[in-house]
Amino acid sequence: MLQNTLIGLGGGAAGALLFASVSSGSWLSVLLFYLAPLPMMIAGIGWSHWAAMAGALAGAFTLGAAFSSLFFFAFLAVAGLPAWWLSYLAMLARPRAETSAAAGLEWYPPGRLVFWASLLAMLVVLAALPMFGLTGEAFRRGMREALTHMFRIETNTAPNAPLVIPGVADPERVIDTLAVAVPLAAAAIATLTNAVNLWLAGRVVKLSGRLARPWPVLADMRLPVAAAPALLAAAALSFSGGLLGVAAGVAAASLLMAYGFVGFAVLHAITAGLPTRGMILGAAYASVFLIGWPMLGACALGLIDTVVDLRGRTARKRAGGDPGQRG
Repeated sequence: MLQNTLIGLGGGAAGALLFASVSSGSWLSVLLFYLAPLPMMIAGIGWSHWAAMAGALAGAFTLGAAFSSLFFFAFLAVAGLPAWWLSYLAMLARPRAETSAAAGLEWYPPGRLVFWASLLAMLVVLAALPMFGLTGEAFRRGMREALTHMFRIETNTAPNAPLVIPGVADPERVIDTLAVAVPLAAAAIATLTNAVNLWLAGRVVKLSGRLARPWPVLADMRLPVAAAPALLAAAALSFSGGLLGVAAGVAAASLLMAYGFVGFAVLHAITAGLPTRGMILGAAYASVFLIGWPMLGACALGLIDTVVDLRGRTARKRAGGDPGQRG
């Protein structure tokens, strides 16, 4: 127990340092900020979810004492509690049903972990929405003011001077567009970082030899059945306007990003055995990393698989003896 606590405190200290780096204002600090949950996830998966909880609380109290109560709550919401809950679920297992042909434990499936990663991201962004306004109009106004203030600082523009963004002919239109896009992007990026940090933590623990569960077959990953109707409902409500429309858009963006991970699972499955598999997967990952928007293609692929079962069709075709699909 003492070892778990010490490991957790170390993870919390590392996470707090990564989280606090955002106060420097450098672009590198943004990457470090997104990696803040990683040390606590490593502690939670490799030792105990109680170690992750100890780290989350220690990091939050440290940041709260060093900066302000805002850092305390922000660290818990963005890094600490997601790290604890996802590491807890990742190591959750139960005995297999007696009717199952395979003996042993049934581990929490990766698709549900990705689903939880999107839910946690959604909740964090939804909790931040009232900070900018309690109605749709007030929210847009508050978001515009925050973005305008940020751009004025970046461009050293005086408070009362017209806003100028280098290379942009109509700064006001850019601000209006960003006021709509930022909450959606925040939800999508938070989902992405939750899931990627969990994967990185699992790989680190596996390399250390402390991973108790077998590494899951990520190509078989599927989201819960409820995810598709939830995405459909959120997308429909996002056109309703007002703060409800903003909140629904945040929910839709989080769930859509989860389907992006399913899309990559589909890509891994349907390219298995192809001689060009490495080139296809490398190009897909590189395009997402370098320019971002191809992730929408992965989201579409994940949604298509949910409707028509591309992986099942491919598997049946291979089992039917098509020489071009064997491998």
